[in-house]
Amino acid sequence: MDPRIEDHAEILVDHSASVEAGDNVVVSAPPAAEDLTLALCETIGERGAFPFHVSGRRDNTRATFLNAIAAEDLDNADHELALAEAADVWIHVRAHDNVANMSAVSSETMAAYQKAYMPIQEEILDTTWVLTQFPADANAQNAEMSTREYEDFVYGAIGKDWEEQERFQEQMVEILDAGSKVHIVSGDSTDVTMSVEGMTTINDKGKNNLPGGEVFTAPVADSVEGEVLFDKPLIHQGHEVEDAYVRFENGKVVEHSASKNEDVLTEVLNTDEGARYLGELGIGMNRDIDRFTYNMLFDEKMGDTVHMAIGRAYDACLPEGESGNESAVHVDMIVDMAEDSYIEVDGEVVQRNGTFKFEDGFEG
Repeated sequence: MDPRIEDHAEILVDHSASVEAGDNVVVSAPPAAEDLTLALCETIGERGAFPFHVSGRRDNTRATFLNAIAAEDLDNADHELALAEAADVWIHVRAHDNVANMSAVSSETMAAYQKAYMPIQEEILDTTWVLTQFPADANAQNAEMSTREYEDFVYGAIGKDWEEQERFQEQMVEILDAGSKVHIVSGDSTDVTMSVEGMTTINDKGKNNLPGGEVFTAPVADSVEGEVLFDKPLIHQGHEVEDAYVRFENGKVVEHSASKNEDVLTEVLNTDEGARYLGELGIGMNRDIDRFTYNMLFDEKMGDTVHMAIGRAYDACLPEGESGNESAVHVDMIVDMAEDSYIEVDGEVVQRNGTFKFEDGFEG
């Protein structure tokens, strides 16, 4: 076994999930990630905890099920809900044998499934949870890399000094937490403002996502104004959406378009009322993720990008006792900030052309 797989398992168990003796740990991982599954179960056992392996929502089996059931018959799955309620830790591993398996599922059925799955998702989010990626062949192919090249890329992004990365990102956390108005401009196609006043900025240091490498917060839902062209492709349920464009008024998406698969974007926005509002503003800061790979777990962490998610806001970003934007979806989309771009916080430029004010080479 590649020793980096064992390192991956140890980072997940000890750093990301902080597994303790006696914990009930669900390892949700498909067959393509078998080596990591074995390493995880061994490491969890060494810590005195109890792993339970499930293949999870594998895209091929999930697509087969969803194509067989009528959308109106979809409902909460009590047995999966019970598993989530019993878990202390949930480790979800992505690894694909075909990245397009979900493309055969209708958008109507997918929206109904996401609504039905919400109670289970809520329970998983109440556990200590982490999402990660195993470098499977199909993912390497989708990233347009050889398997060996993709393995090096994945493990380079994962096997970092996470304490050092946390300190680097904390500089941006402090800026956003002290700020109120964020203004993002990229070329002639993105010019958007939003308030983050009162919100908490999260330092993603490899805990819930591995790799980590971003800071993110929730905008005040009705404060978002302007337009955004997401110039990096969005892969949603096996469909590629290109040049997704949205325009906000009083926080709500009032106009949208895409040069490819606009209907997919439309269906996402029509999922529920909350799907037309922003739930997240994220800023990528992982410099070891230096290329686009059609995998949001990595792509949203790129240091020259920002991303915004329509739909659900994370509770951790909200003032205590307040509820934020609620939706069955949380769909991240990326803006390239490498050229002709800047981020302002309360009128001060804090990033220009992908370089932060606390990095060498910054030109205010």
